[in-house]
Amino acid sequence: MNPSIPEILGPRLAPLDLDLRLKLVREFIPGRIVFTTSFGVEDQLVTHSIFTQGLDIDVVTIDTGRLFPETYALWEETEARYARRIRAAYPQAVALEALVEEQGVNGFYKSAEARKACCHVRKVEPLSRLLAGVSGWITGLRADQSAARAEVPLVAFDANYRVIKINPVLDYKREDIVAATQEFSIPVNELHAKGFLSIGCAPCTRAIEPGEDERAGRWWWEQDDKKECGLHVGEDGVLRRGPAPDSASPEVFE
Repeated sequence: MNPSIPEILGPRLAPLDLDLRLKLVREFIPGRIVFTTSFGVEDQLVTHSIFTQGLDIDVVTIDTGRLFPETYALWEETEARYARRIRAAYPQAVALEALVEEQGVNGFYKSAEARKACCHVRKVEPLSRLLAGVSGWITGLRADQSAARAEVPLVAFDANYRVIKINPVLDYKREDIVAATQEFSIPVNELHAKGFLSIGCAPCTRAIEPGEDERAGRWWWEQDDKKECGLHVGEDGVLRRGPAPDSASPEVFE
């Protein structure tokens, strides 16, 4: 996939609303396109746009095995609402068994390295299978989710997965997304109303306090203010902010 595509597509998407952005992405990028949802409020809005427009974009997710019951309930409700299946990838059994054998069932609390190892087995490796052979990868990243995501581009070339990565709600504010879900009666996770604004695995997510970044409730026991699980940043822990050249080394690290 040509890494110069983001330079062409980004400016064209910028003035459009979500529906038109997704429609143009589907028209502009040939081949298979997937949207990876974690069933957050922004993901639900993107899913609604894809399904109601009948776009040829696959909506997929990663089931880590440690999700909240409320997330599974929303998954089922979403499929029923739109009469569409949301395909999932799961951790590889052998790798997961080895991880738990090595660090224990909740070993991710012991160190950042242990937590990242868990994220890799439960999230990063399954993502690599979801993105195999894909031309375009749509996410629900928003710039106002955390300081670390403030400079993420609308469109970028992901050198690790060799795919064009599109963040169609990047410049949307959370309050506007919430208003849209209410206007269109889009189902959302019940945990949002309880202070869980960013929802991942149950053992690694807490409600946030007033004034905290939206993602402050993720891996709250770690001190790094740029915490990510491994899906969107490089091995140095830094979010990829722009198109990478073809020669870029593989990068991995929501």
